[in-house]
Amino acid sequence: MSFLGIDLGTSGLRALLVDDAGAPIGATERHYEAAHPKSGWSEQDPADWIAALEGAVAVLKAAHPEFAALKGVGIAGHMHGATLLDAEDRVIRPCILWNDTRSHTEAAVLDATERVRDLSGNIVFPGFTAPKLEWVRTHEPQNFERIAKVLLPAAYLNLYLTGDHVADMSDSAGTSWLDVGRREWSGYLLEKGHMRRDQMPRLVEGSARAGTLRADLARGWGVGSDVAVAGGAGDNAAAACGIGTMDEGQGFVSLGTSGVILAARRGYSPAPATAVHTFCHAVPDRWYQMGVMLSATDSLNWLSRITGEKPAALTTALGEDLAAPGGVRFLPYLSGERTPHNDAAIRGAFTGLGADTRREDLTRAVLEGVAFGLRDSFEALNATGAKLESLIAIGGGTGSRYWLKLIATVLGVPLRLPAAGEFGAALGAARLGICAATGADPKTVMTMPDLGTAIAADANQRSAYDDAFTRFRAAYPAIKAAQ
Repeated sequence: MSFLGIDLGTSGLRALLVDDAGAPIGATERHYEAAHPKSGWSEQDPADWIAALEGAVAVLKAAHPEFAALKGVGIAGHMHGATLLDAEDRVIRPCILWNDTRSHTEAAVLDATERVRDLSGNIVFPGFTAPKLEWVRTHEPQNFERIAKVLLPAAYLNLYLTGDHVADMSDSAGTSWLDVGRREWSGYLLEKGHMRRDQMPRLVEGSARAGTLRADLARGWGVGSDVAVAGGAGDNAAAACGIGTMDEGQGFVSLGTSGVILAARRGYSPAPATAVHTFCHAVPDRWYQMGVMLSATDSLNWLSRITGEKPAALTTALGEDLAAPGGVRFLPYLSGERTPHNDAAIRGAFTGLGADTRREDLTRAVLEGVAFGLRDSFEALNATGAKLESLIAIGGGTGSRYWLKLIATVLGVPLRLPAAGEFGAALGAARLGICAATGADPKTVMTMPDLGTAIAADANQRSAYDDAFTRFRAAYPAIKAAQ
């Protein structure tokens, strides 16, 4: 048997084919763009996701005979995106993405509404789905009137695969319409967001069977007639499944476009005042909490565009030995910030620039600013009772050993990298497909990978970085006042 995991990302789709033991057979990627019609806007055409999926399947089918034995599919998707469908399942307008901040006014109104935080377990952030629909209701009433269903990106691919409107708990927890503790749509939250229950997809657990691959797709893909499609997951929940982050004390730091520190939780203990997200996990009876910063590797990519140097070249120039905190400070708020500030309007800044400032100083400041932003999230998670004595590190930014040493020192905990092989959201999605197709217990499937040597905090630099973090925190209100 083989199983397909799809990681639907903001900039591209990754497809991973695994065997029934979860070992990789083959993988491929397809890329697409996001549109930014106005400052703070971020949109995508869902047709690009379908084209990427079919392109990836064609490659895997041609390269790997094992594809014909496909038994299960799982989708992991970037969260919060508002894909609006009419009564014929036609897309009404481009999907408004997670990093779109146009609905900050609507988010503030919903967030201030009685019981909304209590039921949803979270602050209503501008990137969440409910305020996006309030924005559409106000600014595009003709589109709002046509809405028959609202689907998240992963659920839209599930619709394409199965013909059914179905979504999982972990993804749906980021809408501000879900009662996250009860794992069901909240009539009260829907009412306050001017939505109806019939506009919502059917809910399933991420590891459960959501449906069966459509017969026409099965014929076109050259697979059998009974291919299970799992409920799937939001991208971070899927990444947690891929590296076995399922229980108390287990967590990871993700250095991707955004920066995430995630802790698995046995129970539901929301703490919205901390700006920590509390969401359902992709498996039953589990939740997770995470702190999120909006610009992690995106900050380094921005510096790369400004300087004309590749990100890897910028970080390589720093070497591997951790230096003391630099005199230049960077606030990584290029697209606003979630944890701990919940501030869509704040923007980034450099301070401490001088005539002697070099490119290496700017690079180090960017890496330090992201590390300090992650510590904001780490301390917010600590305030909820999450105890993380080490973290697995994943994401593209882990290619910089300097950055990893810096983050370990700023957080004061060791970081572990998977020793080898596949991990992350695509593998987590494939594992969900295994559970959906075979009925396997997620506990036996969502195992932790072999880990490499721990990257320890630099004890000699720890105190200096504590002091630098204090100065970093003091800079936020000053920069906000100046802006």
